[in-house]
Amino acid sequence: MSGTTDQARVPAAAQRVAGDLELLPAAEHPELLPEAVLRALPEGAWSLAIDPGVADTAALVEAAGVPLDGSANCVVVGGRRDGEERVAACVVLASTRADVNGAVKKALDVRKASFLPQERAVAESGMEFGGITPVGLPAGWRILVDSAVAASDWVLIGSGVRRSKLVVRGADLAALPGAEVADIALPAR
Repeated sequence: MSGTTDQARVPAAAQRVAGDLELLPAAEHPELLPEAVLRALPEGAWSLAIDPGVADTAALVEAAGVPLDGSANCVVVGGRRDGEERVAACVVLASTRADVNGAVKKALDVRKASFLPQERAVAESGMEFGGITPVGLPAGWRILVDSAVAASDWVLIGSGVRRSKLVVRGADLAALPGAEVADIALPAR
């Protein structure tokens, strides 16, 4: 399949969030995605190959002209209440940060919330650190999608691995199983 044919179908707003990178129809490029993510892909999702060395948001913004306000980050947060652990994946625009000790703590209804240790986040999500995405998380996971992400036309987000990214509609992230839209972001520091 030629990149020219794929590029002719790419919505302009989706290409904007991908910067200088070539978007490919995600469902037609399974080599870029883990199986769990492939099974959960929203219709119309796009993928793109990247150098794993620039998988972190700041590095990708600098290397490929990806706009910070068109990128979203997914972090895994947990806390306890009455001996019960409560965990959620939190999705916020990269130009903001998750309000872990305010809005996220309140949404989880826990006394204290914190980022899950890297090893646990990777093991329990089944994804690579730096590539965790809300798409394809195990059944039963809560996903807190910030309202600004849900309102975004398209966002660039992790794909479950560091060698690629996804570009999906904000509304599709808000419609994932287990997803709840909430105001969980603070301005970046």
